[in-house]
Amino acid sequence: MEIRPATVSDLDAVMAIYDYARQRMAESGNPSQWIDGYPSREVILADIDAGNSYVIVSDGSISGVFTFIVGDDPSYAEIDGAWPDNSPYGTIHRIAAAPGVKGLADKCLDYCLTKGVNIRIDTHADNAPMLGWIAKRGFLYCGIIRVANGTPRRAFQLSL
Repeated sequence: MEIRPATVSDLDAVMAIYDYARQRMAESGNPSQWIDGYPSREVILADIDAGNSYVIVSDGSISGVFTFIVGDDPSYAEIDGAWPDNSPYGTIHRIAAAPGVKGLADKCLDYCLTKGVNIRIDTHADNAPMLGWIAKRGFLYCGIIRVANGTPRRAFQLSL
């Protein structure tokens, strides 16, 4: 698997992966995390334009996508709980895999860890697969944050 920055020419493949991810979330008991077409083409284009969107390519096809933003995340400024420290961090957002792809989250995290900052991530309370992966990879539960639309998310940090 190779990780590279996403480009505008990747947009259709990326959006197809997000469509699949929304369907899988709903089927696994998490119908309310990515609602109303989130993430939209506009959100992903903004990620691409900012240089924060990445694709994972295997056998010449895009097998997954994620956003990684190094720097302060406005959603993390207020937390019902506490961050373990105020060291520089990067945030993983909008991670999704194509049908049948396994191990994508591990590849994403391994890549993000090469950036030399703590890693933060959040997810919906009903996202059991992601919560299981977060626990397996040793993230510390820090509390509840609210995303842009005001809904709560469980927030975690993996310190270097």
